[in-house]
Amino acid sequence: MEITTPRETLHPALLRLFKKRGLTPPEVQELFSWDLKSLPDLTILKDIPKSSERIISAIKNKEKIGIFGDYDVDGTTSCALFWHFFNDIGVEVELIQPSRFKEGYGLHPPSIDDAIEKGIELLITVDCGITNCEAADYAKNRGLDLIITDHHLDGRDEMPDAYAVINPNRRDEEVPKEFEGLAGVGVAFALCLQLKKDIGEGVPSLYPLLQFVAIGTICDMAPLNSINIKLVRHGLKQLGSSTYPGIRCFFTQEERLSPINEEKLGFNIGPMINSKGRLDHPKVALKLLIEKDQGIAYHYHGQLNQCNIERKKITNEIFDQAKTQVLKNMKKDHLISIVYKDSFHEGVVGIVASKLVEFFKVPAIVFTDAEKKGIIKASARTAGSFDLFSGLKSLSDLFEKFGGHKAAAGLSMKKENLPIFKKKMLEQLSSIPAIERTNLDSYDLEVFPEEINPKLVKDLEKIGPFGKGNEKPIFKLRGVHLESFDLLKDVHVRWNFTSTSGPKRRFRGISFNYIGKWGHLPPEDVFSQQKGEDLSIYFTLSINRFKGNEYLQLMVDNVTIGDMI
Repeated sequence: MEITTPRETLHPALLRLFKKRGLTPPEVQELFSWDLKSLPDLTILKDIPKSSERIISAIKNKEKIGIFGDYDVDGTTSCALFWHFFNDIGVEVELIQPSRFKEGYGLHPPSIDDAIEKGIELLITVDCGITNCEAADYAKNRGLDLIITDHHLDGRDEMPDAYAVINPNRRDEEVPKEFEGLAGVGVAFALCLQLKKDIGEGVPSLYPLLQFVAIGTICDMAPLNSINIKLVRHGLKQLGSSTYPGIRCFFTQEERLSPINEEKLGFNIGPMINSKGRLDHPKVALKLLIEKDQGIAYHYHGQLNQCNIERKKITNEIFDQAKTQVLKNMKKDHLISIVYKDSFHEGVVGIVASKLVEFFKVPAIVFTDAEKKGIIKASARTAGSFDLFSGLKSLSDLFEKFGGHKAAAGLSMKKENLPIFKKKMLEQLSSIPAIERTNLDSYDLEVFPEEINPKLVKDLEKIGPFGKGNEKPIFKLRGVHLESFDLLKDVHVRWNFTSTSGPKRRFRGISFNYIGKWGHLPPEDVFSQQKGEDLSIYFTLSINRFKGNEYLQLMVDNVTIGDMI
């Protein structure tokens, strides 16, 4: 059966991919859909009508409204989204973000005191609050109405006793499963939809706010399900022509002329927004996203850029130390990477954990010292389909604090508990099949040299953005020879391949952070050992756009001699 887009037949390789993934024709059509009208009503989340009513009451009574957001990119974009919404209807709001190093993650009593001192009578959290029961009780006792908007799992015995709790993952929420994938910024957008409906005339279109939804959703690695993918597509579409000065700073004039993809957000914009919050205070990133003057916005952007350069340097240094520690203590069956050093920078341990997962292909937990003596804290990242949140929750009696979701979590505990924690994690993972707790080398589809063409890349772009739940397909190509390679900055590799059968075809490829990657042959070994044997390459496809020119590029994940995977 032939599946077509509205205008033309799809590339044969893409049709084979859909078949292999078991997609039905209606599911394929949905994958191409941009129709926002087909989205379920996001305002059916519990407490959204109640929250809207309270906010409108605050506006009418001229009560001061505060927005309290997490310091990461999801929290920052959520704060910016709310600020622009209220600014568009002529309402001033106070923005508050905690420091990772002073207040720590989430809402705590001192932040309630700070809000009250600023005259705030209604406080709305974004991307945090679901586990902060003590802060909710404190706010209630002090007469501060608290509306929590969050998307994390409610891992406490009870939910916070707040005025309202909007969270698609609250234990008593009964909505379609797709709602569970909303990022914090998506939940904030849902509340804005209700506010627009209830306020009525005079509220501008919320469509431009989808730019913040796109950035926060992609950078928080929320699943790209049928809801998120449409919200993100429409947000991405607007980025190149954005009228928000802060967003315009992220793109060159040339980039604005081409489609903006999720990789620009995930690998460039997200880390830059996060950088300040990782090293000191996130306020510069938020100031950038709400700034009205283009010149001042560029000033903030410059600060973020310099901070991100410093963040990369610190991250690389700590990753090298963590990797060495893992290798030193590695057993034959490596189940999980658990590392600790008192001097690890708290702000980057999450990135280091992710890099360890990428390198060793198993879950990773990176500990460092907390501010309180005798307490250590960690960021954890999963591998495979292992439910990290559930796995850690079963050991929560060892923790002082704990929170997160299936793929990522944060925790703190007494340093003396570290040995027993390691032991119990190893016991737990040893009972789980390797296929569930490991990022296995695999590919989605084998293609032939003649199929690798611009048509395939263009058709792939139509089903983007790619990410969790809509993974970018990894292709396998056999029957190639490595003609030459170049090392870039000692860690990246530029490849030049040719096909060995049929009409000779040349392919240019690039591998970032390839040198030293676990289980990968160094390029010089590939070149010297290939001899008469063909190579297999595993890659994703992209278009490299530079100075008005476009060329097809293989983003090479691995190169093997013969057929290894």
